[in-house]
Amino acid sequence: MQILLVLFGSTCLFRLLGLAGVGTFGTWVSSARVGLAIMFLFTAVSHFGPMKDELIAMVPSRLPRPDLVVLMTGVAEALGAIGLLVPATRFWAASGLIVLLVAMLPANISAARRHLLLRGRPVTALWLRIPMQVLFAWWSWTVR
Repeated sequence: MQILLVLFGSTCLFRLLGLAGVGTFGTWVSSARVGLAIMFLFTAVSHFGPMKDELIAMVPSRLPRPDLVVLMTGVAEALGAIGLLVPATRFWAASGLIVLLVAMLPANISAARRHLLLRGRPVTALWLRIPMQVLFAWWSWTVR
């Protein structure tokens, strides 16, 4: 749920800045783009910090080198977030993030089915996680 707060909260904050005259955030789309980039940077950081081991545990056992999978998905999230902010790479960054969301969905499903914990709390339940992934993909496509 924290991730939704980051996404919606930062988007609204940037839009308020736009309403206050900050031209970069003059539209909902530009505010939503930066909000999504902030969200992906927020999630990317977790791949390199204290949650790294919990994320490694989420990787389905059939995949080799779960540590490398977590490292690469974190790098992909960070690069995608930065790419959203660069007009020349925006389309490809959004497309790549959508592919990444689809690729990571099995890990989220696996984690929910195995009742894993993140920061001592159960991972997001599937009834909420799947719509969240769809929201993130839709949001990525919308701000491209």
